[in-house]
Amino acid sequence: MGSTSPSYRGHRYPVEVISHCGWLYFRFPFSFREGEELMLQRGVIVSYETTIRRWCAKFGQAYANGLRRRRPRPGDKWHLGEVFIKVNGEVNLTWP
Repeated sequence: MGSTSPSYRGHRYPVEVISHCGWLYFRFPFSFREGEELMLQRGVIVSYETTIRRWCAKFGQAYANGLRRRRPRPGDKWHLGEVFIKVNGEVNLTWP
């Protein structure tokens, strides 16, 4: 798969539904069936056996690559917003 985005043309469901199902499957340790149940709670009726499985097979690599790019790297800086320190039994709030 190249740098071009996948084509959603000819699919029955909107791009938002397809991408949300793919994102759920690749971002969290869900099965296809659990993805179907989550979409059903949102009012979207999809079949895990054919629909979600095919979407993940067709568009999955693009979702996985996007999630992998956004993952924090070992050299990234993390800043702590507030710290609670206990000194002589008294709790102090410090800001960086």
